Amino acid sequence: MTVRQDTRPDAVDSPGSPRRRRPSLLAVVALVASVALAGALVTLIVDRRHAATPVATALRPTGIPANVATDVANLMALSPVPSKAAPGFVLTDQSGATLPLSSFRGKVVVLEAMDPHCVDICPLVSREFIDAYHDLGAAASHVVFAAINVNQYFSSVADVHKFSADNGLTGLPDWHFFTGPTPALQAAWAAYGVQVVAPDPKADILHTSIVYFIDPSGLERYVASPMVDHTASGSSYLPPAVITSWGQGIATTARDLVP
Repeated sequence: MTVRQDTRPDAVDSPGSPRRRRPSLLAVVALVASVALAGALVTLIVDRRHAATPVATALRPTGIPANVATDVANLMALSPVPSKAAPGFVLTDQSGATLPLSSFRGKVVVLEAMDPHCVDICPLVSREFIDAYHDLGAAASHVVFAAINVNQYFSSVADVHKFSADNGLTGLPDWHFFTGPTPALQAAWAAYGVQVVAPDPKADILHTSIVYFIDPSGLERYVASPMVDHTASGSSYLPPAVITSWGQGIATTARDLVP
């Protein structure tokens, strides 16, 4: 289970209470305009749990790659971030290789936080990564897909390898599901603003879900907020068209950072 990170406003101020005296024409016009503006802003507020209906708005987020379609950018909650060095770490991936993040310099890194025991949003993000890899075409060799394990109770190489294999990620030539000792994982979570609540091995892991796009020089450039919906029975779900759009959005954003 995840806690989605969304930097957009989560409330819109409503117009002030009407007065007893008869309003002037100017006041009426102002009130109508304010209601219309509030309504327009409300359309920008997306409940990340309900992804069946993509955001439909003519407003385009500022600072995103020109090739990313506006509706896709809004769907992803894609946002630029200040260009600062991505926090480094040294962890072990699903093949048993211990690598520093800096070993990927010269390539774009698409980085997420994942739980190898997750049956909620993480398998959906995995499908989006696979779609993105195929959408990248010739640029795929310049992009690394990676995740940091957020489950300290299932932190062995075997755990992250099983998740990778079960979700088709081992078919990506440059996929790395990083794990390691709990203190090292906790340091990475803190560095990337990932909050994790893991009361015991049998409980659901609650964690922040956020995708970082790191450029070839090792700078953070964009973030996106993954989403999930659920069927009536509680199973995680996204319409195929939404998963496809996410894959295209990830690929286009990553390709924009390729030198």
